[in-house]
Amino acid sequence: QVQLVESEGGLVQAGGSLRLSCAASGRFSAYTMGWFRQGPGKEREFVAAIDWSGASTFYGNSVKGRFTISRDNAKNMVYLQMNSLKPEDTAVYYCAARLGPYSALRGSYSYWGQGTQVTVSS
Repeated sequence: QVQLVESEGGLVQAGGSLRLSCAASGRFSAYTMGWFRQGPGKEREFVAAIDWSGASTFYGNSVKGRFTISRDNAKNMVYLQMNSLKPEDTAVYYCAARLGPYSALRGSYSYWGQGTQVTVSS
C-alpha cells in the first residue's frame, strides 16, 4: 500500500509559479505517479504522470509546456512545478499512484492523496 500526502497549495496571481509536493510511504519507487485536478463544477482531469524511474513523463494538453512533474525516489517524493499559471488552473490538485505503466485514466490509480487547493487570481 501507498499513503500520499500533498503539500499545502495556495493563492497565486496569474502568470506566477507554484510547486506542489507529495510525500509517499510504502514501496514508492515501484509506482507510476500522477497528478490530477478538479476545478469547480468540473470532473477530475489528468494533469501529469511520471513512470517509476522518472525517465518518462506525460502531460495533459492544457498544461503541456507549463507544468513539470518530477520525482525523487530516495526521498519518496513527487513534485509538480507549475509555471505561467492561469485562472483556469484553479482546482483541487490530487497526487495519485498506480502499479503499471503510464495512464491518464483516473480509475486506473489505486491510491490518492487528500487533495490541495490551488487558486489562481486574475
